[in-house]
Amino acid sequence: MITRLVLLGATGDLAGRFLLPALAGLLGDGTLPDDLRVVGAAQQDWDDETFREHVAERLRQYAPDVPQSAHRSLLAGLQYRRFDPQDPATVVHAVETVHGPDGPRAPVAVYLALPPRTFAPTLRALAQADLPEGSRIAVEKPFGEGLDDALALDDLLTRVTDARGVSAYRVDHILGMPRVQDVVALRSPGGPLEAAWDGAHLRQVDILWDETLGLAGRERFYDGVGAVKDVVQNHLLQVLALVAMEPPADGSEQALHDAKAQALRSVRTLTPDDVPARTRRARYGAGTLTAPDGTPGTAVGGYAQQDGVDPARGTETYGELLLEVDSPRWAGTTFVVRNGKALGTSRKGVALHFRGTAPQVDPADADRVSDTELWIELDGPQRSSAAPAVHVNAPGELSAYGRVLTDVLSGGTRTSVSSAESELAWRIVEPVLSVWAAGGVPLLEYAAGSAGPAQS
Repeated sequence: MITRLVLLGATGDLAGRFLLPALAGLLGDGTLPDDLRVVGAAQQDWDDETFREHVAERLRQYAPDVPQSAHRSLLAGLQYRRFDPQDPATVVHAVETVHGPDGPRAPVAVYLALPPRTFAPTLRALAQADLPEGSRIAVEKPFGEGLDDALALDDLLTRVTDARGVSAYRVDHILGMPRVQDVVALRSPGGPLEAAWDGAHLRQVDILWDETLGLAGRERFYDGVGAVKDVVQNHLLQVLALVAMEPPADGSEQALHDAKAQALRSVRTLTPDDVPARTRRARYGAGTLTAPDGTPGTAVGGYAQQDGVDPARGTETYGELLLEVDSPRWAGTTFVVRNGKALGTSRKGVALHFRGTAPQVDPADADRVSDTELWIELDGPQRSSAAPAVHVNAPGELSAYGRVLTDVLSGGTRTSVSSAESELAWRIVEPVLSVWAAGGVPLLEYAAGSAGPAQS
């Protein structure tokens, strides 16, 4: 296992809320060695002690249940380097000056917890670093801002890694969420839903990520992305791939990636004529967000009126696609893929709509919504009786990032997306985004805290 980690973007939201707390959790349960050395790098002109104080506060806020001994262990191994993605020398310095217990030529993991626009200059800078053989570079989603950009980034990442014995990871943390593993177990050979996992039994599959939160604090980033690029192209199409794939040829991680890629390859491309009838886009207007306990929460203004948002850009906070998979298994089944912000109810999971009566399943495996519908919640702790035990350190997204970091440091790839999967996912959504950008589908509006845009 790698014992040197360089976290680029270490003072950002992703690092503070998820990555650093997950590292503490993994240290606390013994998954990672106590002598792990972590270098945090960011643009602030800080020293080691200032960075440790910053991290200590984030751990108190986001990892209060992790033992204090793990907090201390992580903090003791922290160092800080100032870096600028546009200054290759600072990137090289951050990577080459971290020494772990195995010496300066031991492999190092470099995690890009950075805005997408900085990926290319950072990767070009890493090409100048003397990364030891066996090192790993992890890149967060969204991987690229469109198909052409993703292909160019993939070519750059390949040039930085392949010829030097360095591995590339395109992280999608939803693959580390424990309930996503439940979905795989439920439809696998011998699973309780194996016999009904096809178009003969399922008329529709909904893959939903309905969020009650707005975009407070993320508007400037989000306005260049939108719901489809932020969640659908990566997270939800990965879930679709796991749902729609044929059983992998064997138990290897490569076989799993191959099966997912084939499923994405089988998704029927929407033509310009299809897009208006099979997609919806919208953004939220003024309203009242729903609090975590389901009661009315904070009143908010409309998305288009927020600082950092260009209303003319037409960025969607709600995106829905109706897709079909051209394979014998899924003939006649519609896949609904949807993400929305500031909705009235949080629903993050997979709804299975059966043509007849839904199979009887253990309540631990799925919730029975009606005689013909089962619901598999994705955002929560593992619960399926059919799924093997998965090492995680907390419910929800924190446990997902625990799995991501374990993969990155140990060499696993189950929370990584292959280059083929990334490209195929962009090929699915790009025709939709092109029609939207041309105004071919109206941008609807819904009140924050509502059920979303009205059905036409």
